[in-house]
Amino acid sequence: MEKITKYEEARLLGSRALQLSMGAPILVKLSEEDLMKIKYNPIEIAKLELAADVIPMAVKKALPKRRVVEEPEAA
Repeated sequence: MEKITKYEEARLLGSRALQLSMGAPILVKLSEEDLMKIKYNPIEIAKLELAADVIPMAVKKALPKRRVVEEPEAA
């Protein structure tokens, strides 16, 4: 899998943080103490999920000559 760009990373984090703020389950194990440290911030939780490579989203990349490559799972 190719490395994602900073723009793709920002999009993934924003989308995942929105999902978390709307009640989606957290996909990494965090203790109550860890959640208190990050103040239940959905963006920080999304960053932890991205680092653990568990965000359930794919990245589609348009390549030259109108070819499209879809990365299986982003992160």
